[in-house]
Amino acid sequence: MELPDPQAGEGEVVVRAEAVDTIYLETQIRGGWGARFGVIPPYVPGGAAAGTVVSTGPGVSPSWVGRRVVAGAGTRGSYAELVSAAVDRLVPVPNGLDLREAAALAHDGVTGTGIIERAGISPGDRVLILGAAGGMGTLLVQLARSLGAQVVGAARGEDKLTLVRQLGADAAVDYTESGWTDSVGDAFGGLPVDVLLDGVGGDLGTEAFHLVADGGRVSAHGAASGDFATVDAPDANARGIVVRGIADVQFEASEMTRLAGIALAGTAEGLMRPVIARTYPLSSADDAHRAMEARAISGKALLIP
Repeated sequence: MELPDPQAGEGEVVVRAEAVDTIYLETQIRGGWGARFGVIPPYVPGGAAAGTVVSTGPGVSPSWVGRRVVAGAGTRGSYAELVSAAVDRLVPVPNGLDLREAAALAHDGVTGTGIIERAGISPGDRVLILGAAGGMGTLLVQLARSLGAQVVGAARGEDKLTLVRQLGADAAVDYTESGWTDSVGDAFGGLPVDVLLDGVGGDLGTEAFHLVADGGRVSAHGAASGDFATVDAPDANARGIVVRGIADVQFEASEMTRLAGIALAGTAEGLMRPVIARTYPLSSADDAHRAMEARAISGKALLIP
């Protein structure tokens, strides 16, 4: 689809995108979840891109022109060559960090960093990560390990399990196999889970919840299985389990830019790395979506304008 080039309005810039982030949620919005997130067709998909500022609007310093940035934190319509974004939603990309890596962190780096902060992970905590081979799951594995946690990553298929181990997980479990929760228990030496980071949802998330220790912490933020996990709230309250959901990772713009800055800096310093599995031309965004829906990607898929 050809649209007129965007013009920077008051407080805005225009970014020439060099890499565009994709997330599984975008396939669900395209498939009918739009109303949940205020997206009404027809629309241009995408919520983040990395590139170079090429123009500024009224009220924005011209010094932004030429700077490498991530346009995230609520940017709409980023599946494009030129993307307009509010200046207060820009995050400068550190020197030495590739723009493709920066784009891969635009959503998952923000959400993953926020989840880890709120989970309060301490050295020795037993952490179970569902969807550990996905774009955000791969970051969560690395971040949890960097905090000294014992990490078990759950994914599907040997290739994804191998990746999870390579990223530093102490063990990897295939949650498509019967008795997978027993395998998690065995990996933790028969002890319960202190922190559950659920990026899958559905029945798998519900099954994993029963592994959580009294006083544990749960982030039920994922719905890759088709819906979020069903958590028994009275049981969680009675057992002192703190449960956070998708609403708890819908950050305000200022918080998103703060978390993005942390994620970009941490990657530049070698604390973690995004796993970029495939890149697609922008014109082949539909192929990227089909690959994500087929669970054919470990890590991130990016669009290249």
